Amino acid sequence: MADQLIDELRELIHSTCNVTEAAPEDLGADDPLTGPESPFGLDSIDAVEIVVEVQKRYGVHIDSRETSRVILSSLNTLADYIRRQQG
Repeated sequence: MADQLIDELRELIHSTCNVTEAAPEDLGADDPLTGPESPFGLDSIDAVEIVVEVQKRYGVHIDSRETSRVILSSLNTLADYIRRQQG
């Protein structure tokens, strides 16, 4: 069964970070969002852009660098965090 939030986040990240080397569906729910193993090839600057967009779109707050690193581990960890914050 498809997860709508995962699909939304995949599209948001793909467009926010202007990914041209991969299609949105190339990013699996458990794939790393950043670093050399990321299918999208994202780096720390991209991570900041993702945090800003997620905060604006979903009304959640992602604070410290350490917390954001854990939250941005994968689409699943990001979606879980958003769901917890939205109650």
